[in-house]
Amino acid sequence: MDPRDLHETPVAQADGREGAVVALADPWWRDAVIYQIYPRSFADGNGDGTGDLAGVRSRLAYLRDLGVDALWFTPWYASPLADGGYDVADYRTIDPAFGTLADAEALIREARELGIRTIVDVVPNHVSDQHVWFQQALAAAPGSRERERFWFRPGRGEHGDEQPTDWVSSFGGDTWTRTVDADGTPGEWYLHLFSPEQPDLNWDDPEVRREHEAVLRFWFDRGVAGIRIDSAAFLVKDAALPPLPEAAAPGQHPHMDRDELHDIYRSWRAIADSYDEPRMLVGEVWLDDPQRFAAYLRPDEMHSAFNFDFMTRPWDAAELQASVERTLREHAPVGAPATWVLSNHDVTRPVTRYGRVESGFAFDRKRFGTPTDLVLGTRRARAAALLTAALPGALYIYQGDELGLPEVELPVEVLQDPMHFRSGGVDPGRDGCRVPLPWSGTAAPYGFGTAPGVDTWMPQPGDWAALTVEAQRADPDSMLSLYRKALSIRRGTPDLRAEGLDWLDLGADVIAFRRGEHLVSITNFGPPIALPPHREVLLTSAPLVGGALPTDSTAWLAV
Repeated sequence: MDPRDLHETPVAQADGREGAVVALADPWWRDAVIYQIYPRSFADGNGDGTGDLAGVRSRLAYLRDLGVDALWFTPWYASPLADGGYDVADYRTIDPAFGTLADAEALIREARELGIRTIVDVVPNHVSDQHVWFQQALAAAPGSRERERFWFRPGRGEHGDEQPTDWVSSFGGDTWTRTVDADGTPGEWYLHLFSPEQPDLNWDDPEVRREHEAVLRFWFDRGVAGIRIDSAAFLVKDAALPPLPEAAAPGQHPHMDRDELHDIYRSWRAIADSYDEPRMLVGEVWLDDPQRFAAYLRPDEMHSAFNFDFMTRPWDAAELQASVERTLREHAPVGAPATWVLSNHDVTRPVTRYGRVESGFAFDRKRFGTPTDLVLGTRRARAAALLTAALPGALYIYQGDELGLPEVELPVEVLQDPMHFRSGGVDPGRDGCRVPLPWSGTAAPYGFGTAPGVDTWMPQPGDWAALTVEAQRADPDSMLSLYRKALSIRRGTPDLRAEGLDWLDLGADVIAFRRGEHLVSITNFGPPIALPPHREVLLTSAPLVGGALPTDSTAWLAV
């Protein structure tokens, strides 16, 4: 029997007590390889310069051959795209730029026929300001039922011209925007923890809860295998709208990680579990407190949550091993699998990040003109790819990382990300990791699918010919070839699907561990080292030198 067909483990009950053994049929998500697709930039099927679902369908064979188990799509719903689709106008409609609902249903079905599941993004904290609910709220009077779905409040001060709170947006800047009443006079303010085009929903309102439960069923009924929950810790707010404290007690922050959130996710889990093939929930949860983080992963809440700690650490053996240890320690009490991710649609790509003096990731350090050594960064990104693929749990790959694409420093005039504009132009934003993928050829649009004379929605660099899928398929030493070999070994090696690891001490500059009985992973951050006794070298991120593993390299050994 495949180890993934049945998983048994003691799990903690919702109140923290250890309970009985729970058997779950086919918990594929515990060790899956999940590929993130940013639809605008994956492949263009109709030649208009924007990636779409037809483009993805045309490339499903590529994803099968890469060796992925599931696809996670960032929002493909109807949206004005003020924030890359995370401003949703209608959850039941595919944005016309990407196709139709029938296209999405066909994609879900065709991918599953190839053994690939589909995960869709749900953005419960806010909607687009073009959503019918918000348009109704703007047209309604203060105190109306339509406004109860959001956070409308009068301003402070004698004339109400001061914001209701001094909260700070995740994009920088203010969190309140003032409305204009029907007679043209200044009206109430509405809350938006992100951009003004993304008004926050009021999760104290029962209709908001019912609507999102209906959205889950809508997509689950169409064969979606899981939901990725955006900004999962932000939904619930303190209705008193207090000022931000210097240090909030656990669960008492005015708008983040409040205790009431867990009732929401218990109801979502019940819906997911109600299907003959239970669906999966994975949350975007940025929290430093390990106990607060683990609470979202109790057996009646989410199945897993993104591990961002590893992604933010610098290229350093002690830092990264500490992150792995912390991650496994956080997940152990609730029996949840860890997740490993090197980047996503919000983060500087690994090839660029690891080539910098400050090789960790932090939003507040992103600046134009930061120098990077792409040769060094590529070497380290290759080593990191094997390191993460050898760890126990699920592996997430952001589109293009398997090609070794660098972050693109785009001309200011083409930038669209609100993070850039809300920073006053200091932060280059996230568009640099969202550039359309190169598939073939020696010049833009590199086989992206765009018709002659039509530009891609975001410009591609002129030096990507060697990074195309076509070029890398022909090169056994390319980043793509490395990923394909690694995922093939991972899929075919029971030791890499086992849970847990045993650390090996090979020195302060080395991360080494055993998986199962017969596989050892070694990542060397220091001078070249001799490999320990082994039966076979399964894969290395860089060629051995005189039998030694060079600096910034990873080796998988059969022992």
